[in-house]
Amino acid sequence: MHISARLHALLLAASAAAALSLGACSRNQDRCELSPEVARVEAAVRLERLEKPFFKLKTPADADQFLQQHGLFARQFLQAGQYPPGVLSATLARLATNAGLQKLGAQADSTFRGPQLQQNLTRLFQHVRYYYPSFKVPPIETFVSGLSQDLFVNDSLIVISTDYFVGPTAVYRPNVPGYIQRRYTPEHLVPGLALAISTKYNQKPAAGQTMLGEMVHFGKALYFAQQMLPCTPDSLLVGYTDAEIAGVEFNEGKIWAHFIEKNLLYSTAPFVIQKYIGERPNIPEIDKTAPGRVGAWLGWQIVRKYMAENPNVTLPQLMAEKDAQRILNQSRYRPRVNSGRVSS
Repeated sequence: MHISARLHALLLAASAAAALSLGACSRNQDRCELSPEVARVEAAVRLERLEKPFFKLKTPADADQFLQQHGLFARQFLQAGQYPPGVLSATLARLATNAGLQKLGAQADSTFRGPQLQQNLTRLFQHVRYYYPSFKVPPIETFVSGLSQDLFVNDSLIVISTDYFVGPTAVYRPNVPGYIQRRYTPEHLVPGLALAISTKYNQKPAAGQTMLGEMVHFGKALYFAQQMLPCTPDSLLVGYTDAEIAGVEFNEGKIWAHFIEKNLLYSTAPFVIQKYIGERPNIPEIDKTAPGRVGAWLGWQIVRKYMAENPNVTLPQLMAEKDAQRILNQSRYRPRVNSGRVSS
């Protein structure tokens, strides 16, 4: 790619700126108590705030030193190896001294200044290591990316762009539709990270995916996040409003009936699957008030029922299961149809 899509996004952002089940636990995250089993799990979280030294950069020479000091971050997140000599350093220096980005950075710093992020991350990784004891928590670094990438997650590094998650008061917001933008708040950060981590374990067939396969695959991801963050409301896990959650829960039977009546479960047409799984403000094929990605939500309910019907199945076994039809069959999923309409 030319100069890199990430760097290009950083530059664009600068130009625009210039002109998170176990144990008894309350749904209030502040009062949530870890189960004794999870509380005993060690999960050392090494959190480094790279935006602090970043905003001290004044010159390309300063940026060179920053890149040398944070080599893993430079190589993996900034993809330093893709640039001609001097280009990345010069760009970082310009960004660090950009008044608009500094203002957004100050908001991000204010939003995530306290110990809450570290505490929430520690709880998340205690749950991950409870289910997967061999999991090693990678270094975690926060950064103000100029709204170029929200989360970067692999086995060796996690980067959180805190500027993405400031919320509706931010001077600049991610350039995405409003129904996606509302998911970029402080409360959505750790649930988003849990979903990203689920990809490490969530298995599915390499080819020939059906609507049902995709529904169950996304349902397993949401169930994984639910187990990692047992005190987090469904609305934050799936990215729906409270009203949307109430609507899909009330109309679950009708939504399922739509999939059955339209013979959607075994469709392999990517366009059709995308309608029900992909990002959309709503799904008028069901009802104009049915929220997007409702197929993923429905897959979550199938997986929940499967795990309730099969208490001996462990989370790792669930995540390794590739047979969506087996999960559906053994779930005995038959939601009740309520009177009324899909509403949000």
